[in-house]
Parts: sequence; C-alpha cells; structure tokens
Amino acid sequence: MNDGYDAGYGDGGPYELVGYDEYGRPVYRQAADQQTQQAQNHDPYGQQGQQGYGYDPYATGGHQQPAYDQYGNGGGYGYDPYATGGRQQPAYDPYGPYGQAAHADGTGQQPRVTEQTAYIPEQPGHAPERTAHIPQQAGPADDGTDGNGSAPEYRTEQFAFVEEPDDDSEDVIDWLKFTENRTERREEARRRARSRIIALTVVLALVVAGGVGYLWYAGKLPGLSASETDTGTTTAAGAQKRDVLVVHLHDTENGGTSTALLVDNATTKQGTTVLLPNSLALTAEDGTTTTLAKSVEDDGSEGTRTALDTVLGTDIEGTWRLDTPFLLTLVDLVGNIEVDTDTDVPDPDAKKKGEAPLVKKGKGQTLSGKMAVAYATHHAPGEAQDAQLERFGQVLHGVLRKMTSDPDAATVTVQTLGQIIEPPLTDADLGAFLAGLSDLAKGGDHRTALLPVEEDGTLTAEASDSVVEDVLGGTAKSPDRDAAVTVSVRNATGDKDDTEKARVVLLNGGFTFLEGGTAGSAEATSEVVYADPAEKENATEVAKTLGLPADAVTKGTISGNARVAVVLGQDYDPGS
Repeated sequence: MNDGYDAGYGDGGPYELVGYDEYGRPVYRQAADQQTQQAQNHDPYGQQGQQGYGYDPYATGGHQQPAYDQYGNGGGYGYDPYATGGRQQPAYDPYGPYGQAAHADGTGQQPRVTEQTAYIPEQPGHAPERTAHIPQQAGPADDGTDGNGSAPEYRTEQFAFVEEPDDDSEDVIDWLKFTENRTERREEARRRARSRIIALTVVLALVVAGGVGYLWYAGKLPGLSASETDTGTTTAAGAQKRDVLVVHLHDTENGGTSTALLVDNATTKQGTTVLLPNSLALTAEDGTTTTLAKSVEDDGSEGTRTALDTVLGTDIEGTWRLDTPFLLTLVDLVGNIEVDTDTDVPDPDAKKKGEAPLVKKGKGQTLSGKMAVAYATHHAPGEAQDAQLERFGQVLHGVLRKMTSDPDAATVTVQTLGQIIEPPLTDADLGAFLAGLSDLAKGGDHRTALLPVEEDGTLTAEASDSVVEDVLGGTAKSPDRDAAVTVSVRNATGDKDDTEKARVVLLNGGFTFLEGGTAGSAEATSEVVYADPAEKENATEVAKTLGLPADAVTKGTISGNARVAVVLGQDYDPGS
C-alpha cells in the first residue's frame, strides 16, 4: 500500500521545495519537464529533424553525456537532457513513489502533466485525517484523454493529502488548559479577598467591642456611669483601685489646721482633692465624739487617720504634714502657681493699713510661695471656715499642675523640702504619688470637692452619695448621736486648768467632751445652752454634773456639732 506521505518513492520526476504549510511542514512540487516532444511540438533550441531527447548546447559530436543530477546523486536513473542515445533512461526519483507519471517506453516522449503540489510531513506521530487533492493532468489534447484516445490513468503517487486541524489537537488542549487555569486563579483570588475582608471585619468588631467594654468598666461611656447601673454605685465604686493620702496644713504663724484627702483613682484615671471641714465629727481614741480639728491636735496623725477611716469607710495609706513654711518652699520650687483668686489678701508684713494687698482678686493670678501661703490660710472675720478651706484646695491644685510628672524628679523635690515624712509614708512614695496626680491635673482629670457636713458635724446624704461613695468608695459612718451627749465647753473663768477639770467631770458623767476654747475675758456667771427643745433635759443634767444652778440652763444658738454648749464663769467651782 502506498503511503502518500513518503515522498521519493516511485518513478515520478524530481521535486522542489516551494514553502511550508500552517503546521510548519515542507511543501514540494514536481519540477517542470524540460524535455521537448519531437512528434508534437517544435523545438526552437534543437536542429531541424534531429531526434533524441532534446537539443544539447553542450554536446560534442554525437557522444551522449551523462544526465545531470540536480540533487547531487551523481548519475543513476533520471532524465538526461544531454543524452543522444535512442533509449530514454528511467528517471531517478529521490522522493520515492510519489513522483510524476512513469516515462513512456522507448518512445522518447513523456506525457506532460500540470504541476502538482505535494505535502510532505516531517513530524512523527499519529497521521491526522487527510484530504486527497487530485491534480488536473494535461495532455497533447484538451479533451480529457491522454493523447491516445483513452481516459487518463491516475496513480496513487499523484495524490497529495492535506492535514485538517483537529479540535483535540495539542495546541487547542493547551489553550483550553491555560484558560481554565487562569479562571481558577481568578476565582481563588476572589475567595482569598473575601476571606481577608471577613477576617478584617471580625477584628474591627472585636476592637470596637473591647473599647466599649473598657469605657463601660471605667465609667467613661457617655450616658452611663457607675451610679446609673443596676448593680448599685457602692459595688461598682468599691471595686475600683484608689490611692488615698491625707494632708494637714499647719498654720505655724496664726495657728489652726486645714485638712484634705488626695485621691488617685487608678481605675477611672481621675484625681480628686476632697476638702474636710474642721467640724467633721469623729470618734476619738477613748470612744468619745470629737471634731477633726481637735483630733489633729489631740490624737495626732495616726489617731486622726484611723478616725477618718472609720467615719468615711475608706483606707488612707499615709499622712503628709505640710507646715506653712514647707508649703512656701514647695511653691517656689515648682516655679510659682496660677490661681483664680476670689478675694484680696492683705500683706501680713504690712506696717500701715491701706497698703496694697499681697494677693489681688482676679483670674490667673501668679502666686509666689509667700503669696500662696497667705491665700491658703486667709480667713476673713465672720467668714465660714469652708471658704478658707476652698482656697487651700485651689493652692493644692495649682501645685499639682506645676509639679513634675516624673516620679524620680518629684522625689527629689520632696527631699529638697527637708521635712520629716511620717511613717509608713516615705519620700519615694510621696514623690511617686504627687507625680501621678500631677499627670492627671495637667491632663484636666483632677478636680476639687468639698465634703458637706451637718451643723453637728455628721455627714449628710449628699456627702454619702457624691463624695464618700463615688470618690472614696466608702460608706459614711458618723458617730451615733444617741450614744452620748456631746458637750462643748468654753472656759471663761480666767483659770486654764478649769477646762481640764470640767472635761474629767463630764466624761465620768457619761458625756462626750468637746473643747470650745478659752474666752478673751472672764465672765461672772456660767451658762448651759441647748438649741433643740429635745435637748433641754440633757442640758439640765449637764448643769447638775458640773455643779451649776438650774437657772443656768437656757435655750440659745449652738455652733459646731455639740448638742449642749457650756460657758464656764467665775461661779464655777470644780470641787463642788
């Protein structure tokens, strides 16, 4: 069986390369036959009447030259244009059985065939589907015969097969794979993008939820506070972490003290200065009722701190005794302070009246150490003690704003004062504490609050709600008024020892003693005063205990937190 792809097999004529098909395979065609036919065509290059295969311009004599092999096969079978012999040699077909039609036997003539194109595959592998192309054969006559009156004969080598593209070719498969892979990659990229968006959304939601939770826990969420929660203010406030110090300002020039609590709430990041009135009722070490001012003088720092813890339900960590000379030095060390003053303060060193005040009333007044001490201790005649206490709070706030926020530097400032810090507080502890409050004050997170008390020194409901519970996280426990009758004694006998004698008598009688001071001048008669009619019986009992006549009992006005006030006159006899 002939294979149309095996060029060179057969006895056809020679082929020449004419190009490549769409698959890169070489395409050949049969070379044109140069032989002239003596019987049918005139040979313009030959001699008239000459026989043979054609005119040989290079022939010498009658000797026949060997045929020229244009494909380098040197001799052999092929058409010889130079031959003069009478017999035609068979043509050599280098491409196999797919050559041109066989030569005529001994006639010296060849049928003339139109040129045909052969597709010669060069690639190995599976032979694709082929289509046969039948070339049109031309002969001496154009009547569809071969010149001898018979139908032309076609052989298999005259057919050429052309490969048609297959849908399953490797190129198509590769392109489909490429398209499919690219689509898969795009889908995978979309899936990854969606995953990232979902993860980012979850993270943002967690961050927002955490932030809201922290604000709620810290009590800084707008519209909500610890007092508005269903769990109760006391529980929420009590769970917060606070550092509390008590500071006593001792006026070494004019006498008297002023007390405040410095509170640093680490949970809410809020600092507060709580001002404590001197009339605050406390329980003394002997179980009797006393005032804050008397407790500072009589019981000292330790006793007063314990009494404050009992009344306020808090835990004070230490006491800072700040005498006025140390306050002056502290203000100068921090570089003066700025205060919105509420009154003019005269210069205590002024030699003449009417001189310019040391501190002027106005906003943003710059105070030196001396000016700060004068303003913090100023108490005008007839003015309530709370007004002076609020000025002391202003000075403390100004000092905290100018204090360094570095704990080590603040410790150096405290050590520079040269004062003795009472145990268990140390220089480093006080320095670190003041540095923390300074940081809050500079950031606007520090405020001053006055602890409101009743006339008798007990705490009000307002104090319990706004200060004791919210700021201090404690519970108010004022001394029981029914436990013992509080008696204030003022000595007007002219003998200072009579005060102590009256104190002993009253304590032995079951009363609570409060010292009311010493009168500037002696009075002739004693007086026992009550304000509440319900206290008349108690006043009468006090008079009997002191050995005073019954007509000494009278109704009047009582200042402070005493239930009965006594003025000892010269008629008082301690031995009676």
